[in-house]
Amino acid sequence: MNTTAPTACPAWQKLEAHAQGWRAAHLAELASGDAARAKNMVAEAPGLRLDYSRQRAGALTLKLLAQLAAERGFEEWRAALFAGGKINATEGRAAGHVALRANPGKEIQVETKKYARIVHLGTGGSDLGPRLLADAFGDRAIDVRFVANVDPVELERALSGADPAATLIVVVSKTFATQETLANAQAARQRGFGNFCAVTSNAEAARKFGASEVISMPDSVGGRYSIWSAASLAAQLAVGAAAFAEFLAGGRDIDEHFLGTPPESNVPVLMALLGAWNVNFLGLQAHAVLPYSHRLRLLPAYLQQLEMESNGKGVDREGRPVGYATCPVLFGAEGTNAQHAFMQQLHQGPQPVAADFIDASVNGMLSANLLAQADALAYGTTGDAALPAHKRHPGNRPSSILKFRAFTPRDLGRLIALYEHKVFTQGVLWNVNSFDQWGVELGKELAAKILKGES
Repeated sequence: MNTTAPTACPAWQKLEAHAQGWRAAHLAELASGDAARAKNMVAEAPGLRLDYSRQRAGALTLKLLAQLAAERGFEEWRAALFAGGKINATEGRAAGHVALRANPGKEIQVETKKYARIVHLGTGGSDLGPRLLADAFGDRAIDVRFVANVDPVELERALSGADPAATLIVVVSKTFATQETLANAQAARQRGFGNFCAVTSNAEAARKFGASEVISMPDSVGGRYSIWSAASLAAQLAVGAAAFAEFLAGGRDIDEHFLGTPPESNVPVLMALLGAWNVNFLGLQAHAVLPYSHRLRLLPAYLQQLEMESNGKGVDREGRPVGYATCPVLFGAEGTNAQHAFMQQLHQGPQPVAADFIDASVNGMLSANLLAQADALAYGTTGDAALPAHKRHPGNRPSSILKFRAFTPRDLGRLIALYEHKVFTQGVLWNVNSFDQWGVELGKELAAKILKGES
Protein backbone atom coordinates (compact mmCIF):
# COMPACT_ATOMS: atom_id res chain seq x y z
CA MET A 1 0.00 0.00 0.00
CA ASN A 2 1.13 3.55 -0.72
CA THR A 3 3.33 5.10 1.99
CA THR A 4 5.06 7.72 -0.14
CA ALA A 5 4.99 11.35 0.96
CA PRO A 6 1.73 13.04 -0.12
CA THR A 7 3.68 16.14 -1.15
CA ALA A 8 5.22 14.05 -3.93
CA CYS A 9 1.81 13.33 -5.44
CA PRO A 10 0.98 15.27 -8.64
CA ALA A 11 -2.43 16.16 -7.21
CA TRP A 12 -0.84 17.77 -4.14
CA GLN A 13 1.22 20.04 -6.36
CA LYS A 14 -1.83 20.90 -8.47
CA LEU A 15 -3.76 21.74 -5.31
CA GLU A 16 -1.00 24.08 -4.15
CA ALA A 17 -1.26 25.99 -7.41
CA HIS A 18 -5.07 25.84 -7.34
CA ALA A 19 -5.14 27.31 -3.82
CA GLN A 20 -3.53 30.54 -4.95
CA GLY A 21 -6.76 31.73 -6.56
CA TRP A 22 -8.92 30.57 -3.65
CA ARG A 23 -6.98 32.60 -1.11
CA ALA A 24 -8.33 35.73 -2.78
CA ALA A 25 -11.91 34.47 -3.24
CA HIS A 26 -14.68 35.47 -0.82
CA LEU A 27 -17.66 33.31 0.09
CA ALA A 28 -20.06 36.26 -0.11
CA GLU A 29 -19.13 36.80 -3.75
CA LEU A 30 -19.27 33.09 -4.51
CA ALA A 31 -22.79 32.81 -3.04
CA SER A 32 -24.13 35.87 -4.85
CA GLY A 33 -22.52 34.85 -8.14
CA ASP A 34 -23.74 31.24 -8.15
CA ALA A 35 -27.36 30.70 -7.20
CA ALA A 36 -27.00 26.92 -7.58
CA ARG A 37 -24.07 26.67 -5.16
CA ALA A 38 -26.24 26.00 -2.11
CA LYS A 39 -28.11 23.29 -4.00
CA ASN A 40 -25.13 21.60 -5.62
CA MET A 41 -22.72 21.48 -2.69
CA VAL A 42 -24.75 19.01 -0.67
CA ALA A 43 -24.29 15.29 0.02
CA GLU A 44 -26.65 12.79 1.64
CA ALA A 45 -26.01 9.82 3.92
CA PRO A 46 -28.53 7.75 5.91
CA GLY A 47 -30.51 10.10 8.12
CA LEU A 48 -28.44 13.20 7.44
CA ARG A 49 -27.29 15.81 4.95
CA LEU A 50 -23.94 17.57 4.63
CA ASP A 51 -24.11 21.15 3.34
CA TYR A 52 -20.60 22.29 2.40
CA SER A 53 -21.61 25.32 0.30
CA ARG A 54 -19.89 27.60 2.84
CA GLN A 55 -16.51 26.00 2.22
CA ARG A 56 -13.97 27.98 0.22
CA ALA A 57 -13.86 25.39 -2.54
CA GLY A 58 -15.39 24.61 -5.89
CA ALA A 59 -15.94 21.70 -8.27
CA LEU A 60 -12.33 21.66 -9.46
CA THR A 61 -11.11 21.72 -5.86
CA LEU A 62 -13.08 18.59 -5.09
CA LYS A 63 -11.92 16.92 -8.28
CA LEU A 64 -8.28 17.53 -7.37
CA LEU A 65 -8.83 16.41 -3.78
CA ALA A 66 -10.45 13.18 -4.99
CA GLN A 67 -7.47 12.71 -7.30
CA LEU A 68 -5.15 13.11 -4.32
CA ALA A 69 -7.08 10.44 -2.41
CA ALA A 70 -6.77 8.09 -5.40
CA GLU A 71 -3.03 8.74 -5.65
CA ARG A 72 -2.68 8.02 -1.94
CA GLY A 73 -4.22 4.56 -2.49
CA PHE A 74 -7.35 5.38 -0.52
CA GLU A 75 -9.44 2.49 -1.86
CA GLU A 76 -6.74 -0.04 -0.98
CA TRP A 77 -6.36 1.34 2.52
CA ARG A 78 -10.14 1.37 3.01
CA ALA A 79 -10.39 -2.25 1.87
CA ALA A 80 -7.64 -3.20 4.34
CA LEU A 81 -9.50 -1.48 7.18
CA PHE A 82 -12.66 -3.50 6.53
CA ALA A 83 -10.77 -6.74 5.85
CA GLY A 84 -8.94 -6.61 9.17
CA GLY A 85 -5.51 -5.90 7.72
CA LYS A 86 -2.74 -4.87 10.10
CA ILE A 87 -2.89 -1.21 9.20
CA ASN A 88 -1.66 -0.21 12.67
CA ALA A 89 1.91 -0.98 11.66
CA THR A 90 3.76 0.32 14.74
CA GLU A 91 1.81 -2.09 16.96
CA GLY A 92 1.34 -4.86 14.39
CA ARG A 93 -2.45 -4.81 14.73
CA ALA A 94 -5.62 -4.43 12.77
CA ALA A 95 -8.06 -1.65 13.63
CA GLY A 96 -11.02 -3.69 14.80
CA HIS A 97 -13.67 -1.12 15.66
CA VAL A 98 -15.60 -1.55 12.39
CA ALA A 99 -15.84 -5.29 13.00
CA LEU A 100 -17.41 -4.66 16.42
CA ARG A 101 -20.50 -3.07 14.92
CA ALA A 102 -20.55 -5.40 11.90
CA ASN A 103 -20.67 -8.42 14.21
CA PRO A 104 -21.87 -7.13 17.57
CA GLY A 105 -22.16 -10.60 19.11
CA LYS A 106 -24.30 -11.55 22.06
CA GLU A 107 -25.77 -8.93 24.33
CA ILE A 108 -23.62 -8.55 27.43
CA GLN A 109 -25.50 -9.82 30.45
CA VAL A 110 -24.73 -8.23 33.80
CA GLU A 111 -27.09 -8.66 36.71
CA THR A 112 -27.90 -5.10 37.76
CA LYS A 113 -31.11 -5.48 39.79
CA LYS A 114 -29.21 -5.66 43.04
CA TYR A 115 -27.30 -2.44 42.28
CA ALA A 116 -28.57 1.06 42.95
CA ARG A 117 -25.52 2.73 41.39
CA ILE A 118 -23.02 1.89 38.67
CA VAL A 119 -19.66 3.68 38.67
CA HIS A 120 -17.53 3.49 35.53
CA LEU A 121 -13.77 3.89 36.04
CA GLY A 122 -11.75 4.59 32.90
CA THR A 123 -9.80 7.37 31.27
CA GLY A 124 -9.22 8.74 27.79
CA GLY A 125 -11.07 6.66 25.22
CA SER A 126 -12.26 4.32 27.95
CA ASP A 127 -14.21 7.24 29.40
CA LEU A 128 -15.06 9.84 26.74
CA GLY A 129 -17.12 7.62 24.45
CA PRO A 130 -19.19 5.78 27.07
CA ARG A 131 -19.72 9.04 28.95
CA LEU A 132 -20.97 10.74 25.78
CA LEU A 133 -23.38 7.91 24.98
CA ALA A 134 -24.76 7.71 28.51
CA ASP A 135 -25.13 11.49 28.77
CA ALA A 136 -26.90 11.70 25.42
CA PHE A 137 -29.45 8.92 25.88
CA GLY A 138 -29.15 7.55 29.41
CA ASP A 139 -32.21 6.66 31.43
CA ARG A 140 -31.97 8.96 34.43
CA ALA A 141 -33.74 6.33 36.54
CA ILE A 142 -30.46 4.37 36.48
CA ASP A 143 -27.71 6.08 38.49
CA VAL A 144 -24.62 5.67 36.30
CA ARG A 145 -21.58 7.81 37.08
CA PHE A 146 -18.19 8.19 35.42
CA VAL A 147 -14.75 8.77 36.89
CA ALA A 148 -11.73 9.52 34.70
CA ASN A 149 -9.58 11.88 36.74
CA VAL A 150 -7.13 10.61 39.36
CA ASP A 151 -7.95 13.77 41.33
CA PRO A 152 -9.85 12.26 44.32
CA VAL A 153 -12.61 14.86 44.06
CA GLU A 154 -14.19 13.14 41.04
CA LEU A 155 -14.18 9.72 42.71
CA GLU A 156 -15.54 11.20 45.93
CA ARG A 157 -18.47 12.76 44.06
CA ALA A 158 -19.20 9.53 42.19
CA LEU A 159 -19.22 7.41 45.36
CA SER A 160 -20.80 9.93 47.73
CA GLY A 161 -23.88 8.51 49.42
CA ALA A 162 -23.51 5.11 47.76
CA ASP A 163 -24.02 1.82 49.57
CA PRO A 164 -20.95 -0.32 48.75
CA ALA A 165 -23.06 -3.48 48.72
CA ALA A 166 -25.44 -1.91 46.17
CA THR A 167 -22.77 -0.36 43.93
CA LEU A 168 -21.15 -1.98 40.91
CA ILE A 169 -17.71 -0.63 39.97
CA VAL A 170 -16.94 -1.15 36.27
CA VAL A 171 -13.18 -0.89 35.62
CA VAL A 172 -12.34 -0.32 31.95
CA SER A 173 -8.71 -0.67 30.89
CA LYS A 174 -7.55 -2.66 27.89
CA THR A 175 -4.19 -3.48 29.47
CA PHE A 176 -5.46 -3.34 33.05
CA ALA A 177 -2.37 -1.25 33.73
CA THR A 178 -3.67 2.30 33.27
CA GLN A 179 -2.29 4.24 36.24
CA GLU A 180 -5.20 6.59 36.82
CA THR A 181 -7.87 3.92 36.43
CA LEU A 182 -6.19 1.43 38.75
CA ALA A 183 -5.49 4.14 41.32
CA ASN A 184 -9.20 4.96 41.38
CA ALA A 185 -10.12 1.28 41.59
CA GLN A 186 -7.76 0.81 44.55
CA ALA A 187 -9.18 3.89 46.23
CA ALA A 188 -12.73 2.59 45.80
CA ARG A 189 -11.74 -0.77 47.29
CA GLN A 190 -10.08 0.95 50.26
CA ARG A 191 -13.39 2.68 50.90
CA GLY A 192 -15.15 -0.68 51.17
CA PHE A 193 -16.49 -1.06 47.63
CA GLY A 194 -16.00 -4.66 46.53
CA ASN A 195 -18.27 -5.39 43.57
CA PHE A 196 -15.92 -5.07 40.60
CA CYS A 197 -16.54 -5.89 36.95
CA ALA A 198 -13.54 -5.49 34.62
CA VAL A 199 -13.58 -4.80 30.89
CA THR A 200 -10.11 -5.63 29.60
CA SER A 201 -7.94 -7.74 27.32
CA ASN A 202 -5.83 -8.72 30.36
CA ALA A 203 -8.17 -11.06 32.21
CA GLU A 204 -5.38 -12.46 34.41
CA ALA A 205 -4.51 -9.06 35.87
CA ALA A 206 -8.18 -8.21 36.39
CA ARG A 207 -8.87 -11.42 38.32
CA LYS A 208 -5.71 -10.91 40.36
CA PHE A 209 -7.03 -7.47 41.31
CA GLY A 210 -10.25 -9.09 42.49
CA ALA A 211 -12.78 -8.51 39.72
CA SER A 212 -15.59 -11.01 40.14
CA GLU A 213 -16.60 -10.65 36.49
CA VAL A 214 -14.30 -10.06 33.52
CA ILE A 215 -15.57 -9.08 30.07
CA SER A 216 -13.21 -9.32 27.13
CA MET A 217 -12.13 -6.23 25.22
CA PRO A 218 -10.49 -6.85 21.81
CA ASP A 219 -6.80 -6.04 21.68
CA SER A 220 -7.23 -4.62 18.17
CA VAL A 221 -9.51 -1.80 19.32
CA GLY A 222 -7.84 1.37 20.57
CA GLY A 223 -9.45 3.23 23.44
CA ARG A 224 -10.77 6.12 21.34
CA TYR A 225 -12.48 3.61 19.03
CA SER A 226 -13.87 1.43 21.84
CA ILE A 227 -17.29 3.03 22.25
CA TRP A 228 -18.72 0.16 20.17
CA SER A 229 -17.31 -2.48 22.53
CA ALA A 230 -17.85 -3.75 26.05
CA ALA A 231 -15.97 -0.63 27.17
CA SER A 232 -19.42 0.96 26.93
CA LEU A 233 -20.92 -1.51 29.41
CA ALA A 234 -22.00 1.20 31.85
CA ALA A 235 -23.40 3.25 28.98
CA GLN A 236 -25.25 0.20 27.65
CA LEU A 237 -26.84 -0.24 31.05
CA ALA A 238 -27.72 3.46 31.11
CA VAL A 239 -29.35 3.61 27.66
CA GLY A 240 -30.76 0.09 27.49
CA ALA A 241 -30.13 -2.82 25.14
CA ALA A 242 -32.50 -1.62 22.41
CA ALA A 243 -30.95 1.84 22.22
CA PHE A 244 -27.43 0.41 22.16
CA ALA A 245 -28.42 -1.93 19.33
CA GLU A 246 -29.71 1.10 17.41
CA PHE A 247 -26.45 2.92 18.11
CA LEU A 248 -24.50 0.03 16.55
CA ALA A 249 -26.89 -0.04 13.60
CA GLY A 250 -26.20 3.65 12.98
CA GLY A 251 -22.51 2.91 12.78
CA ARG A 252 -23.20 0.17 10.23
CA ASP A 253 -25.30 2.58 8.16
CA ILE A 254 -22.28 4.83 7.71
CA ASP A 255 -19.91 1.91 7.14
CA GLU A 256 -22.04 0.86 4.17
CA HIS A 257 -22.23 4.44 2.90
CA PHE A 258 -18.46 4.89 3.29
CA LEU A 259 -17.74 1.65 1.45
CA GLY A 260 -20.19 2.01 -1.41
CA THR A 261 -20.45 5.72 -2.26
CA PRO A 262 -18.19 7.59 -4.73
CA PRO A 263 -15.93 10.27 -3.19
CA GLU A 264 -17.90 13.18 -4.66
CA SER A 265 -21.00 12.18 -2.66
CA ASN A 266 -19.41 10.26 0.21
CA VAL A 267 -20.04 12.32 3.33
CA PRO A 268 -17.09 11.25 5.54
CA VAL A 269 -14.73 11.39 2.56
CA LEU A 270 -15.92 14.89 1.69
CA MET A 271 -15.45 15.99 5.30
CA ALA A 272 -11.91 14.61 5.22
CA LEU A 273 -11.01 16.14 1.87
CA LEU A 274 -12.33 19.56 2.76
CA GLY A 275 -10.60 19.41 6.13
CA ALA A 276 -7.27 18.64 4.48
CA TRP A 277 -7.89 21.45 1.95
CA ASN A 278 -8.42 23.92 4.80
CA VAL A 279 -5.37 22.77 6.75
CA ASN A 280 -2.80 22.12 4.04
CA PHE A 281 -3.73 24.54 1.30
CA LEU A 282 -5.64 27.40 2.95
CA GLY A 283 -3.55 27.37 6.13
CA LEU A 284 -6.35 27.05 8.70
CA GLN A 285 -4.80 25.38 11.73
CA ALA A 286 -7.85 25.17 14.03
CA HIS A 287 -11.27 23.58 13.69
CA ALA A 288 -14.38 24.18 15.81
CA VAL A 289 -17.15 21.62 16.34
CA LEU A 290 -20.44 23.25 17.33
CA PRO A 291 -23.35 20.90 18.10
CA TYR A 292 -26.70 22.62 18.58
CA SER A 293 -28.00 19.98 20.95
CA HIS A 294 -27.62 19.49 24.68
CA ARG A 295 -27.43 15.75 24.07
CA LEU A 296 -24.17 16.41 22.22
CA ARG A 297 -22.57 18.72 24.77
CA LEU A 298 -19.74 16.18 25.32
CA LEU A 299 -19.11 15.59 21.61
CA PRO A 300 -16.32 18.18 21.20
CA ALA A 301 -14.29 16.58 24.00
CA TYR A 302 -14.82 13.16 22.45
CA LEU A 303 -13.74 14.39 19.02
CA GLN A 304 -10.70 16.15 20.42
CA GLN A 305 -9.28 12.78 21.35
CA LEU A 306 -10.54 10.96 18.27
CA GLU A 307 -8.99 13.46 15.86
CA MET A 308 -5.92 14.81 17.63
CA GLU A 309 -4.74 11.54 19.18
CA SER A 310 -5.29 9.74 15.88
CA ASN A 311 -3.77 12.20 13.43
CA GLY A 312 -1.71 14.58 15.53
CA LYS A 313 1.47 12.96 14.25
CA GLY A 314 4.80 14.47 13.24
CA VAL A 315 6.24 11.48 11.40
CA ASP A 316 4.70 9.43 8.60
CA ARG A 317 4.29 5.70 8.21
CA GLU A 318 7.93 5.36 7.19
CA GLY A 319 9.18 7.32 10.20
CA ARG A 320 10.00 10.45 8.21
CA PRO A 321 9.22 13.97 9.50
CA VAL A 322 6.05 14.94 7.69
CA GLY A 323 7.02 18.48 6.67
CA TYR A 324 3.34 19.49 6.33
CA ALA A 325 0.47 20.14 8.71
CA THR A 326 -1.58 17.19 9.92
CA CYS A 327 -4.51 17.36 12.36
CA PRO A 328 -5.71 20.88 13.24
CA VAL A 329 -6.35 21.89 16.83
CA LEU A 330 -9.95 20.91 17.53
CA PHE A 331 -12.20 22.61 20.08
CA GLY A 332 -15.88 23.31 20.55
CA ALA A 333 -18.95 23.48 22.76
CA GLU A 334 -22.74 23.46 22.59
CA GLY A 335 -23.60 25.96 19.91
CA THR A 336 -25.71 28.51 21.77
CA ASN A 337 -23.30 28.42 24.73
CA ALA A 338 -20.37 28.93 22.35
CA GLN A 339 -22.08 31.99 20.85
CA HIS A 340 -21.80 33.68 24.24
CA ALA A 341 -18.26 32.47 24.86
CA PHE A 342 -15.55 32.02 22.24
CA MET A 343 -17.32 32.69 18.95
CA GLN A 344 -16.33 36.36 19.10
CA GLN A 345 -12.87 35.09 18.12
CA LEU A 346 -14.29 33.03 15.26
CA HIS A 347 -16.17 36.00 13.84
CA GLN A 348 -13.68 38.85 14.19
CA GLY A 349 -10.36 37.38 15.28
CA PRO A 350 -7.44 37.69 12.85
CA GLN A 351 -6.80 33.92 12.77
CA PRO A 352 -9.55 32.27 10.67
CA VAL A 353 -10.96 28.99 11.98
CA ALA A 354 -12.96 26.36 10.09
CA ALA A 355 -16.08 24.92 11.71
CA ASP A 356 -18.58 22.07 11.69
CA PHE A 357 -22.13 22.97 12.74
CA ILE A 358 -24.28 20.02 13.82
CA ASP A 359 -28.04 20.52 13.58
CA ALA A 360 -29.78 17.81 15.55
CA SER A 361 -33.25 19.18 14.63
CA VAL A 362 -34.19 19.80 18.25
CA ASN A 363 -36.22 22.95 17.65
CA GLY A 364 -36.54 25.92 15.35
CA MET A 365 -34.74 28.37 17.62
CA LEU A 366 -31.59 26.24 17.76
CA SER A 367 -31.63 25.66 14.00
CA ALA A 368 -32.12 29.39 13.35
CA ASN A 369 -29.19 30.28 15.58
CA LEU A 370 -27.00 27.68 13.88
CA LEU A 371 -27.82 28.95 10.40
CA ALA A 372 -27.29 32.57 11.46
CA GLN A 373 -23.85 31.78 12.86
CA ALA A 374 -22.81 29.83 9.75
CA ASP A 375 -23.97 32.67 7.49
CA ALA A 376 -22.26 35.33 9.58
CA LEU A 377 -18.97 33.41 9.51
CA ALA A 378 -19.22 32.86 5.76
CA TYR A 379 -20.57 36.13 4.44
CA GLY A 380 -19.81 38.69 7.14
CA THR A 381 -20.78 42.31 6.58
CA THR A 382 -18.72 43.00 3.47
CA GLY A 383 -21.66 44.69 1.73
CA ASP A 384 -22.19 47.35 4.39
CA ALA A 385 -19.37 49.91 4.22
CA ALA A 386 -21.26 52.29 6.53
CA LEU A 387 -20.61 50.11 9.58
CA PRO A 388 -17.98 51.33 12.04
CA ALA A 389 -14.85 49.20 12.15
CA HIS A 390 -15.74 47.47 15.41
CA LYS A 391 -19.01 46.19 13.92
CA ARG A 392 -17.53 44.83 10.73
CA HIS A 393 -17.26 41.09 10.22
CA PRO A 394 -14.77 39.95 7.57
CA GLY A 395 -16.59 36.69 6.84
CA ASN A 396 -14.95 34.14 4.54
CA ARG A 397 -14.59 31.71 7.45
CA PRO A 398 -15.46 28.26 6.05
CA SER A 399 -17.91 25.86 7.67
CA SER A 400 -20.06 22.84 6.94
CA ILE A 401 -23.47 21.94 8.35
CA LEU A 402 -24.41 18.38 9.28
CA LYS A 403 -28.21 18.32 9.38
CA PHE A 404 -30.01 15.33 10.94
CA ARG A 405 -33.64 14.54 10.24
CA ALA A 406 -34.06 13.60 13.90
CA PHE A 407 -31.61 12.66 16.61
CA THR A 408 -31.91 9.17 18.04
CA PRO A 409 -29.34 6.66 19.32
CA ARG A 410 -29.05 5.47 15.72
CA ASP A 411 -28.16 8.99 14.65
CA LEU A 412 -25.48 9.23 17.32
CA GLY A 413 -23.99 6.01 15.92
CA ARG A 414 -24.04 7.56 12.46
CA LEU A 415 -22.38 10.73 13.72
CA ILE A 416 -19.55 8.93 15.54
CA ALA A 417 -18.87 6.66 12.55
CA LEU A 418 -18.81 9.68 10.22
CA TYR A 419 -15.99 11.24 12.19
CA GLU A 420 -14.13 7.94 12.54
CA HIS A 421 -14.09 7.51 8.78
CA LYS A 422 -13.16 11.15 8.28
CA VAL A 423 -10.15 10.59 10.56
CA PHE A 424 -9.19 7.40 8.74
CA THR A 425 -9.38 9.10 5.34
CA GLN A 426 -7.23 11.99 6.49
CA GLY A 427 -4.71 9.54 7.90
CA VAL A 428 -4.43 8.07 4.41
CA LEU A 429 -4.06 11.53 2.86
CA TRP A 430 -1.33 12.52 5.34
CA ASN A 431 0.35 9.09 5.37
CA VAL A 432 0.14 8.77 9.16
CA ASN A 433 -0.92 5.88 11.37
CA SER A 434 -4.27 6.91 12.85
CA PHE A 435 -4.34 4.01 15.30
CA ASP A 436 -1.33 4.45 17.57
CA GLN A 437 -0.65 7.12 20.19
CA TRP A 438 3.02 7.08 21.12
CA GLY A 439 2.87 10.76 22.01
CA VAL A 440 0.87 9.80 25.09
CA GLU A 441 3.39 7.28 26.38
CA LEU A 442 6.36 9.51 27.27
CA GLY A 443 4.38 11.50 29.83
CA LYS A 444 3.20 8.26 31.46
CA GLU A 445 6.78 6.97 31.71
CA LEU A 446 8.06 10.22 33.21
CA ALA A 447 5.20 10.37 35.73
CA ALA A 448 5.97 6.81 36.85
CA LYS A 449 9.63 7.71 37.38
CA ILE A 450 8.73 10.84 39.34
CA LEU A 451 6.39 8.85 41.59
CA LYS A 452 9.20 6.38 42.24
CA GLY A 453 11.57 9.20 43.12
CA GLU A 454 13.73 8.68 40.05
CA SER A 455 15.28 11.61 38.20
